[in-house]
Amino acid sequence: MSNATVLDTAHAAMMQHPEDVQLRMSFYAILADIEVFLLLDAEPKAEMIEPQIIEVDGTRFVLGFDSAERLSAFSGGPAPYAALSGRIMVQMLAAEGAGLALNLEVAPSSIMLPHEAMLWMRDTLKASPQEAEPAPKRKGGLAALKSPDIPEVLLHALDAKLSRAAGLANVAYLVAKDEGGMMLAILGAKEPAQAPLAKAASEALVFSGLEDTSLDVAFFNDSEALRAQFARAGLRFDVPKPAEPASVQIATPGSDPAKPPRLR
Repeated sequence: MSNATVLDTAHAAMMQHPEDVQLRMSFYAILADIEVFLLLDAEPKAEMIEPQIIEVDGTRFVLGFDSAERLSAFSGGPAPYAALSGRIMVQMLAAEGAGLALNLEVAPSSIMLPHEAMLWMRDTLKASPQEAEPAPKRKGGLAALKSPDIPEVLLHALDAKLSRAAGLANVAYLVAKDEGGMMLAILGAKEPAQAPLAKAASEALVFSGLEDTSLDVAFFNDSEALRAQFARAGLRFDVPKPAEPASVQIATPGSDPAKPPRLR
């Protein structure tokens, strides 16, 4: 069987400490970000997919896996599947009244997530971030910013989110505001990338379980002078450079976040 995945690690931590809310939130945050492979009864057609469904105690569950290898191991060989981001899958299952049978029988992270869990994830992922005024317009400007006292769970959550934002920005700094709360300053993000980045930062905070913590997001043009100013007070997050352009592929069901595929 394949090596342990990031989802396996998060699941093990959650199960070892079932009372720890932050570990549960971390598991669901990872599930939202990864690619999930849904086992199908037939090849997908247009925006319609026909997943294999099992029924347990009157509840329908779609079979999903965190790798194509695990899907094949469960099915006993090659089988049709749809690869969706976790967040798109959640929208689909929440709308269709189904739960998720995740990595069933093939991984330590095997778990049955009921429809209620899909509804909760959908609603949690709708959280809207609040963007800050650019720091120079604030009273005291950048001088009013200071080093943040950041909870470790948020540190890891932001790092995970930004590590998956390749090419959307150049660098980010987390700083504390003099009037309270924190600000994530993102440098070098083009306008089309700003909303997804702000959303990612918001999700990092929400899934960290830190209800009393505020995090604003601000965007700046990149410059050595700004980097030096933020570096004096901020915690730096490097954003990976974009990958080499891949060959053009035909869009598949679930590739558009605004159009979750429909179950047949």
